[in-house]
Amino acid sequence: MGRHEFGAAVRQLRESTKPAAVLMPTGRRRVQGLRREELGELAGMSADYVRRLEQGRSHPSPGVVSAIARALRVGRADYERLCALAGYAAADGQVPNEVGPGAKRLLERFTDTPMFVSDAAMNVIAVNSAFMALKHWDLTGDPWDWNVAWRTFCDPFSRFQQSTADATDHQAIHVARLRSVLLRYPGDASLAALVDEIRSRSPLFDTLWRAPRPVDAYDSSATFVHPDAGSVTLVGSLLAIPGDDLGALLLTAAPGSADAARLAEIVDAGEEPAIIKVGRTGPG
Repeated sequence: MGRHEFGAAVRQLRESTKPAAVLMPTGRRRVQGLRREELGELAGMSADYVRRLEQGRSHPSPGVVSAIARALRVGRADYERLCALAGYAAADGQVPNEVGPGAKRLLERFTDTPMFVSDAAMNVIAVNSAFMALKHWDLTGDPWDWNVAWRTFCDPFSRFQQSTADATDHQAIHVARLRSVLLRYPGDASLAALVDEIRSRSPLFDTLWRAPRPVDAYDSSATFVHPDAGSVTLVGSLLAIPGDDLGALLLTAAPGSADAARLAEIVDAGEEPAIIKVGRTGPG
């Protein structure tokens, strides 16, 4: 199987997708399906790139395959066919949530850097003592208390502040990650319930879900308001742990800055164990 087979499949799916099914304007059209420009808009890529894919002049990454499948709202069978034509395996089953050896090593070695480990659905499953020392993650008793996307869109932290630009980037990252994981793990009922609940509770999330923004970089800046030490501004950087399908978020301050000095004071005052397992993955 080569590029031409994948391109032909994408074109067939595009031309057979009704605009109304993907919330695109209908109006008067020369063709029944989607235009390349519309597929590009929905999938976050240019119409020229869609053309090159359909003509077999470009080979898609796994992310591109997922983006096209999401944009066209294809079923599991068509998604698996696109993956096979592109030379990739489709993901399935439940979202893994075990803290593997790689994640444990990260949490143990970066003791002076606030860090948490989350599963692919952004449920936080373990943190280090430096992260707990920030004292911003207040718990409300909600089943999704430890889900990053839920807290961002439905139950924001009172001691976590971002500029408009950073908040916009932050939101786009969460939507992109949830769209990707939902396609990879279609059988995970808790994940589907989480997405449905956030869409029903947050109009902003629902809007971004239907028309996601492109993600340029998986990091953003935020200010944490510590109850005793005052404010400290940190940059969050996301690292992938591919073998376990987990992600680690590290929070760092600019070297030599006042924030770095304040962070060191906060971390030194922490009394938690090196690794704290936390989190819940929703009802049930």
